[in-house]
Amino acid sequence: MDQTLLNIGFGSTVVSDRVVAIVSPNSAPMKRLKDEARKEKRLIDATHGRRTRSIIVMDSNHVVLSAIQAETVSQRYALLKESA
Repeated sequence: MDQTLLNIGFGSTVVSDRVVAIVSPNSAPMKRLKDEARKEKRLIDATHGRRTRSIIVMDSNHVVLSAIQAETVSQRYALLKESA
């Protein structure tokens, strides 16, 4: 099985087939989601010390933080799905 990797910035990637949602981190529910994931050790911080600009929810219930805008990650995801 060929797994396509989605670039989420600064050399970090996730398996695109496992992505459930790509969201902006600005709303209160998304902040709550991030805090709960941190508390439950399900948070993966791929920001490399930069500001969180998107939150990627995986099918494993892990929450991945990225410093790339949610719109940009979504466009990359759409391009991967088109080429597959």
